Amino acid sequence: MKWSLTELRKNHRSEPLQFDQTLELKADLMERYGDEVLDLSPVQVKGLVSVVGEGDVVVVAQVKADLTVPSSRSLAPVDLPVDFKMTEYYVSDPAATQRFEKTDVVMVITDDVIDFDKAVGDNIILQIPMHILSDAEKQGAAMPEGQDWQVVKEADLAKVEAEHQTVDPRLAKLKDFFPDQDDK
Repeated sequence: MKWSLTELRKNHRSEPLQFDQTLELKADLMERYGDEVLDLSPVQVKGLVSVVGEGDVVVVAQVKADLTVPSSRSLAPVDLPVDFKMTEYYVSDPAATQRFEKTDVVMVITDDVIDFDKAVGDNIILQIPMHILSDAEKQGAAMPEGQDWQVVKEADLAKVEAEHQTVDPRLAKLKDFFPDQDDK
């Protein structure tokens, strides 16, 4: 969905524009965020566009979709349903951003076109948590490991480091230079 800022100001100053659309954003998000997005269902967006104040445009929308992202531990696919509300303000003059709170999302439009598809896609990406685990990983499945490497819990890190603590024989004589320091 794309809207002209000028047209919205002209036609929807007194009555908001309501929308209820299904957006196909999978190809765009996979192209822009291929490492973070493995799959995306069609995105259902419902909301309204209003012209407020001095011609500022506000878009309030409810967004629902099913997103598949990689686990932060094993990179296994994890289904992540997203259902959130987004509110964005659009202005044509950078000085107009001063009228808003610091917590408001205000976008400056320079080419008179609001690309709402891109805004929805960016907001979907913001919904992905930093730490996401598959159901098996949440239930305590074994940590990933390979040849000469393994993932360990932070609580077990000191024990694993102690097991693998070896001193290069060529450097062992250096300990004699500082006999008053503890072994570290």
